[in-house]
Amino acid sequence: MDAFADLPVSLIAAAIVLAFGTWAWQTGATKALALTNSGQGRLNSLPGYHGWYAVLWVVGPALALLLLHELIAPSAIRSLLSHSLPSEVLALPKERLDLFFADASKIAFGGTPSQRTPDVLAAAEGMRAISANLNIAFGVGALALSALGFFLSRSHLGRDFRARNAVEVCIKAAMMVASGIAILTTLGIVLSLLFETLRFFSNYSPIDFLFGTQWSPQVAIRADQIGQSGAFGAVPLFAGTALIMVIAMAIAIPVGLGSAIYLSEYASARARAVVKPVLELLAGIPTVVFGFFALLTVAPIIRAIGTSVGLDVSAQSALAAGLVMGIMIIPFISSLSDDVINAVPQALRDGSYAMGATKSETIGRVVIPAALPGIVGSVLLAVSKALGETMIVTMAAGQNANLTLNPLDMVTTVTVQIVTLLTGDQEYDSPKTHAAFALGFVLFFVTLILNIIALRVVQKYRDKYE
Repeated sequence: MDAFADLPVSLIAAAIVLAFGTWAWQTGATKALALTNSGQGRLNSLPGYHGWYAVLWVVGPALALLLLHELIAPSAIRSLLSHSLPSEVLALPKERLDLFFADASKIAFGGTPSQRTPDVLAAAEGMRAISANLNIAFGVGALALSALGFFLSRSHLGRDFRARNAVEVCIKAAMMVASGIAILTTLGIVLSLLFETLRFFSNYSPIDFLFGTQWSPQVAIRADQIGQSGAFGAVPLFAGTALIMVIAMAIAIPVGLGSAIYLSEYASARARAVVKPVLELLAGIPTVVFGFFALLTVAPIIRAIGTSVGLDVSAQSALAAGLVMGIMIIPFISSLSDDVINAVPQALRDGSYAMGATKSETIGRVVIPAALPGIVGSVLLAVSKALGETMIVTMAAGQNANLTLNPLDMVTTVTVQIVTLLTGDQEYDSPKTHAAFALGFVLFFVTLILNIIALRVVQKYRDKYE
């Protein structure tokens, strides 16, 4: 009982609403079925749609109210609490006032505050009381809306009621909202990157950033310190990213595509049942494990082999990071390519065999071109994974911005530098932070170009084989 007493009222109300919705579905479907059995004629919609219509009325408005509570509760608590705070507290500067409310919230709801003054403790008690009242008010309101929705849905149910149309309209609206959220999220990402990138380019030349060969983003805090301007030539980062990605794809594409062709066209059912799960197991290994593998196993082996033939190999190298990254993304190409190759109609294979083609000729000239849209999609996914990988590069290739095409040297990538720039004790408005957004925008633009190229390839072969 103590465990249930600690649960938020809104969570308990949500559970009750969901349980009520289950009962409403059963009641609505039963009522519709009773109308059918009573001899009043055939229903316009199946009984299940009547049940789902009742669920929408019972669950939808109530959960929306509870979600609204979660969104507005912090600001509402702060606003209501402000009316009871002493004037000297309200007169504090904004930063100190925000700290005051943060400490009161930590005391009230759990956390480690930086201060426990009497005013903070009193504010914490006020927060608990206001939060409890809001929880009760919104919880009771959700239950009332749920009950009202149940009775309204019951009044609409009947033989001629188009329950299916109403349910499908709600489903369509939900899908449109989901699509809108995805579009707005993408737009928000682009705009946030764009605005911060423009702020960076207002102080630093985009030509120097895109084509400069010196990367040293250390900017002095005081004007009298040496090297206060920094150097933001990103070519070494682009070169390192491209070098590691090329090495990774040189491993992943042949091995992944070859594995997919073997599994879909040559392997027996028993071999497929063993090999495919083992390949897909690679996708579930954390990247930090691959990073340890690259640092402790692959890099020493490469260095030992290179030293034995007289080559100068760094302890951390692009080759080690690229090899391990290629192994990591093999499942992304193998699994997806296997699925799309299996989806090629058997009639295309049979037609090729009827023309006298061998199995290998059929695979190369018929199956692979027909499955190329899906294969391109899998390769694009693998490229995106390689572009965004950070942990393996940090551990196996280092963090030195080295402009080189030698895979045996230390390099760094765009994503590693983004993480480096956004961690530490620098200010948000510092050039280092803005440089991270500029790097992210360039990476986003490159990914967009790759997507456009892939879409053109997919469209070309889709028109040919559909």
